[in-house]
Amino acid sequence: MAKVKTIFACQSCGYQSSKWLGRCPECGGWNTLVEEVISPPDTPYSSLDLPYERSSPQPLNQIELSQEERLITTIGEFDRVLGGGVVPGSVILIGGDPGIGKSTLLLQALNKLSANGKKVLYVSGEESIRQTKIRAERLGVASANLLVHAENSLEAIIKGIMDVKPMAVVIDSIQTLFMNDLQSAPGTVSQVRESSGKLIFLAKKTNIPIFLVGHVTKEGAIAGPRVLEHMVDTVLYFEGDRGHPYRILRSVKNRFGSTNEIGVFEMRDSGLEEILSPSEFFLAERPLNVSGSVVIACIEGSRPLLIELQALVSYTNFGVPRRTSLGVDYNRVSLLVAVLEKKADLSFLNQDIFVNVAGGIRVDEPAVDLGIIMALASSFRNRPLDPRMVTFGEVGLTGEVRAISQAERRVREASKMGFSRCLMPKNNVNQIAGDLNIECIGVDSIEKALEFL
Repeated sequence: MAKVKTIFACQSCGYQSSKWLGRCPECGGWNTLVEEVISPPDTPYSSLDLPYERSSPQPLNQIELSQEERLITTIGEFDRVLGGGVVPGSVILIGGDPGIGKSTLLLQALNKLSANGKKVLYVSGEESIRQTKIRAERLGVASANLLVHAENSLEAIIKGIMDVKPMAVVIDSIQTLFMNDLQSAPGTVSQVRESSGKLIFLAKKTNIPIFLVGHVTKEGAIAGPRVLEHMVDTVLYFEGDRGHPYRILRSVKNRFGSTNEIGVFEMRDSGLEEILSPSEFFLAERPLNVSGSVVIACIEGSRPLLIELQALVSYTNFGVPRRTSLGVDYNRVSLLVAVLEKKADLSFLNQDIFVNVAGGIRVDEPAVDLGIIMALASSFRNRPLDPRMVTFGEVGLTGEVRAISQAERRVREASKMGFSRCLMPKNNVNQIAGDLNIECIGVDSIEKALEFL
């Protein structure tokens, strides 16, 4: 018998080594190298019946484009994140924590797509057909055009797709698939990479959009080789806290639409319901006339959002005070605390500082700087802000308040939500056009901004 050849592959980045290593030299991960059997070079894809046609190079100016309409799921938040609908032939990777609602969302989306009479296929590698049926009954999904296939073999799945020729396919999940020609276990780097490659090739040749569900690691990244995110057309992350009913679908890569777009859903007993007014949803339980609470206007993708930012500054008996931030960058908070101490004569030397974005959403843009400044000063002085005032603006190291982009859209959202005042950078006031029924207050330094406490 021929000797079986094996390699050690990193399950995080795909790095290969002839011997086991405790630490991957490529990504630095510990204990990520797993032994895998190398298959003969002449057999990897022999059992896959794919519609392969050879092509030749063509001049760019002679390539004809066909205006293909996107597939609309009628789930507004889902279509927005995808850039206006599902592009035929695209491959969408959806990742998220276990039980967050990935399968629920895709099952509801397929049910909507099947309403026009065309067949769609849901491939489950983790549940049986009866288990999928139980979940479908709870969600009210009972379409005759929604086909369910419980299978783990990639060869059998591709054969089923070619026989059915559905309008869309969901693979739940990509880590459970395996190719018979590869001797490694399902979920390993080689299996995930090769299975995904064949499904992407199939989607491009048949013009069938394919949704891939991916598991996530403890760090929150999609499990498997990092190259998987580069291979697909769109990468979506389904985020949320088990303690909150809302879920956020965030686009981090989209070849056919805007990145950093978000869709907001609420998890109910009957499935996921889209939130048409996220600002109203996030501000529903906001306390009024309390110190340390401020409403900030931020932009997520193409949508303006009003969210509540809270700060708590309290005296500590320990030598080293605590600094904790949830929903905003920790280093940014530390920088703004130093600016307050230097420019506003506020001493935080013996104060614990806690900053939190209510609702669990994360905000990364610099426009929240002025909101953090106002919340910290409000809690430190124990003076509440005007509950009908919203604020936004970037703060520099010298204490100046800098202009930010899309100011008018933020002000319009605040006016629509019933706010009467807006504290904003002075250079943005002239950009506000029209009668928005809101008082725009421009400031150019944090000293002038703190006068409104």
